Amino acid sequence: MYQPPTLDPALAPLIAALNPAQKEAVMAPPEHRLVLAGAGSGKTRVLVHRIAWLVAVEGISPHSILAVTFTNKAASEMRGRIEQLINVPVRTMWVGTFHGIAHRMLRTHWREARLPQNFQILDSDDQLRLVKRVLRGLDMSEEQWPPKQVTAYINAQKDEGRRPASLADQGDYAQRQFVRAYSAYQAQCESAGLVDFAELLLRAYELCRDVPTIQAHYRARFRHILVDEFQDTNTLQYAWLKVLAGERGILFAVGDDDQSIYSWRGAKVENMVRLAKDFLGTEVIRLEQNYRSTGTILKAANGLISKNSSRLGKNLWTEDGEGAPIQLYAAFNEYDEAEFVVNRMREHLEGRARYSDLAVLYRSNAQSRVLEEVLIRQRLPYRIYGGLRFFERMEVKDALAYLRLISNRDDDGSFERTVNTPTRGIGATTIERLRQIAREGGVSLWKAAIGAGPALGRSAGNLKQFLDLIEGLAKDTAGEPLSKVMDMTIERSGLRAHYQKEKGEQAESRLENLDELINASRSFERPPEDDEMNPLDSFLAHAALEAGEGQALAGEDSVQLMTLHSAKGLEFPIVFMVGVENGLFPNQRALDEGSLEEERRLCYVGITRARQQLYLSYAEVRRVHGTEQIGSPSVFLRDIPAECIVETRPRAGILRPSFAAGLRSGGGSGGYGSGAGFASREQRPRYGEGYNLQRPKVPAAPAYGGFTLGAQVRHAKFGEGTILSFDGDGERTQVEVRFRQAGTKRLVLSQANLVAV
Repeated sequence: MYQPPTLDPALAPLIAALNPAQKEAVMAPPEHRLVLAGAGSGKTRVLVHRIAWLVAVEGISPHSILAVTFTNKAASEMRGRIEQLINVPVRTMWVGTFHGIAHRMLRTHWREARLPQNFQILDSDDQLRLVKRVLRGLDMSEEQWPPKQVTAYINAQKDEGRRPASLADQGDYAQRQFVRAYSAYQAQCESAGLVDFAELLLRAYELCRDVPTIQAHYRARFRHILVDEFQDTNTLQYAWLKVLAGERGILFAVGDDDQSIYSWRGAKVENMVRLAKDFLGTEVIRLEQNYRSTGTILKAANGLISKNSSRLGKNLWTEDGEGAPIQLYAAFNEYDEAEFVVNRMREHLEGRARYSDLAVLYRSNAQSRVLEEVLIRQRLPYRIYGGLRFFERMEVKDALAYLRLISNRDDDGSFERTVNTPTRGIGATTIERLRQIAREGGVSLWKAAIGAGPALGRSAGNLKQFLDLIEGLAKDTAGEPLSKVMDMTIERSGLRAHYQKEKGEQAESRLENLDELINASRSFERPPEDDEMNPLDSFLAHAALEAGEGQALAGEDSVQLMTLHSAKGLEFPIVFMVGVENGLFPNQRALDEGSLEEERRLCYVGITRARQQLYLSYAEVRRVHGTEQIGSPSVFLRDIPAECIVETRPRAGILRPSFAAGLRSGGGSGGYGSGAGFASREQRPRYGEGYNLQRPKVPAAPAYGGFTLGAQVRHAKFGEGTILSFDGDGERTQVEVRFRQAGTKRLVLSQANLVAV
């Protein structure tokens, strides 16, 4: 029977600051444990204190401990905190990421791993370049077999522990080609002594599985294996841990199944359930006391995540007060939503808040554009956390380069960016030859290309097709609305088809950004009588200026903008979650497939980022894929207890959500689908019916020239319409109006002569 050691009084401070559940985990007998650590419950503290306890109290040698996490930042933090707790140099301990541990192992046992001693690691860019070379060698067209898609396939197979020889084509031509590319790629890596990131893990796993002496060595050495963020482990990482632990190793896993949001990267939340079956005797300890958020925020998070069926279960709580209610805002459109967010930010900034206390979270990268536009206009410094500003994103810059070339054929920078994007068989040698011709003749690349002809050999035909494409676009889009110009350019250039061939979350994000670019261009469709800069040039100037300003410098106090996936592991006093609408969050694919659990976990992650105040918002009308659509409030809103929310609704006479019909009753389409959750003016219930929200007193919307957002107006030429947004002030104020017949127009308010209907 296990006899707990007597605690040396000198070590009492080690556990004095821990709560009862944390103490139970840290002081547990040396047996398998799964620590279910809720958001903000101190999981890192438990992990490092457990290591300190094993060394200082249980007398375990630091050399027999393996501690694994997922990021270099987390590993570095873990090492620093261990050194603070116990006077042991962590250099001698195996504390690091999965990839770092695998690399260390392979460097030590390079012969047994069948690697050259000086093997080189391929980063993601190097890997993609090698895949491109392999595809060319196999005569596989990049148009038909996009290199990024092939790379993703190779990495996914390695993450599942599969070598090319074990993959059958099952009579499927596409599968046969993928396996062929995988085989050729791996042969190239073997001959050149190259190892990609996925190979590091697979090779280390095979080393420990297949070489008996190596397996015995590490099983004898690592008697205690501690794993952070266990919910993010994939098939291969879990299998490797099982091999290392063997029959005698003791596993101490810390994770939160409610925060498993990376299945698209291969993470398997079911590993947390498998743990108890594969490691017999595993006991579960729940860390439920939260040190981050208010009681109201935690109640909302608990209510939401309780709707997921496949979870191990826990309930977050705090000793702190209930705090402020969550504020829910039903915006008229995405511009109204952004204005609401920025206006509330200003209110907080007038108090004690700093810019960095404020964070905006969104499901899709494309949502940042309108927010950036309003933040720039309001002169609030901001940063896109872990990403680029909208107009700096690769696919956006590609599309804009086409527009610039249509506007100005002598724009050499745009010519070089577009001529082989997507790939058209116009390589670097051809481009260099064109540069030489241009320099010798003192002309632009466009003019050099027109006159080059046979001098370019086999590339001449491909180059002529490109020149014809640009000329054709210029001719066919002349006089068309800017949004149609943008749409036709994206389609006929091949950019949309190019990204549609790629797979995964990043490809979807790129397509969404292209659609949002079409949305952005609509704001520059002015009436024909406007004698200012033409819409195309005006939009291009706007894009260039926005790409060059607004973003704060690194380290500067600034508002934080980020996707919900990027927000994991972070926390902020004040959080705005925008776009909480069906089809956006949860996304349409999850709705169509009925697979809402991971999207709900993502919403749970977003809610639990907030410490003091949380705002949720959705838009009743939003431009999606270049067209305006009536949305419906997210199904996730009905999962949040009604008493946690106060509806903030300053406008009157604008289309409003029918929470009673769409969220509470569950009738009709169940609260989601096309237009679900909204009713006609006659059907809409009076405030408070069915949803039981408290409505605060709020000031009326500001009036611009006597008009307010959502007002019905008439224009002498365009007829009747609805005001969508205002921009600027004074004589330069512009108004965006959606006309029933003429579509959306942007007008100078003082000259538009609008009449209220």
